[in-house]
Amino acid sequence: MLMTDWLLAVLGVVCMLVGIAGCILPVIPGPPLSWAGLLLLHWTRFAQFSANFLLVMACLAIAVTVLDYIIPVWGTKKFGGSKAGIWGATIGIFAGIFLFPPVGIIVGPFIGAVLGEIIAGKKSGPAFKAGLGSFVGFLLSTGLKLGASLIMAYYFFRGLIL
Repeated sequence: MLMTDWLLAVLGVVCMLVGIAGCILPVIPGPPLSWAGLLLLHWTRFAQFSANFLLVMACLAIAVTVLDYIIPVWGTKKFGGSKAGIWGATIGIFAGIFLFPPVGIIVGPFIGAVLGEIIAGKKSGPAFKAGLGSFVGFLLSTGLKLGASLIMAYYFFRGLIL
């Protein structure tokens, strides 16, 4: 094996691991990094993926990345949230990451949506419901990203080992 193959494989493993972590950390694009790991492995002698397979995985990475921005907003709206709740959830994500990691990543959007709704004049019951919608949306989008990255990791490590 060439040294280049090993270097690309190691970089691919790094992309896979950081990609999986990025499914939970909102500042890291998890699925696109996982796809990059597949592509790096494809360029080695360890595994050869078909062009169709790489295209399908790229579409999956793009789809779940786009949905990651849509689903939490949808969840907040579906549970009665307003723009104030959506802004609160967005601010809560970033505040949670920096102020209370790792729990803040999960709790931050919920607290932010509730506070956003209360500041906008909603009573605590509807504000709590909007916060719950933000939380459910966050969990759903995180689960989709994680599922996509784990599927790519499965094919990556299968190609690397077999």
